Amino acid sequence: MTPIPTTATPTAATPTTATPTTVSPMTVTPMTETPTTFKRILVPVDGSELTQRAIDTSLDLAQQMKAGVVGFIANPRVPRIAAPEAGDDESLSTAQAQPVLARFERAAHERGVPFEGVFVQVPRVDQAIIAAAEAHHCDMIVMVTHGRGAFGEFLFGSQTKAVLAGSKLPLLVLH
Repeated sequence: MTPIPTTATPTAATPTTATPTTVSPMTVTPMTETPTTFKRILVPVDGSELTQRAIDTSLDLAQQMKAGVVGFIANPRVPRIAAPEAGDDESLSTAQAQPVLARFERAAHERGVPFEGVFVQVPRVDQAIIAAAEAHHCDMIVMVTHGRGAFGEFLFGSQTKAVLAGSKLPLLVLH
């Protein structure tokens, strides 16, 4: 290809005598790959006030992409060191998780989005999210961050940052 000679337009920053410059022509290659589409989206929720945002946004996205959604609740297992009589923590957590997943499932059904609800008790929530994405063949994760700031993150940690650091999947973070 032959370079195309051009003349620079004088401005206040350039002298009035124009010197020819050479610009190589740009070659545009048509896109031959199909755009990435996601088939299964993992959506970790915790029942907080931000859960509805995760449900609505993930279902809108799933509708557009014709994808399924895996609603996921991972409850951190608290070790019982001194109080074994404290009650059945797992059945209490299950009772709290069921209505959240049922609400998510109803919303998915209303929008025609395939849905699977999963609840687990684990020592580390971030690792459970990553493992669930792999186990359920998800190709994207949608999470809501609480945005606690530096002090809150120091006290409570950041599940979103831990998932971002540990997962190879695309992560959509909602605020």
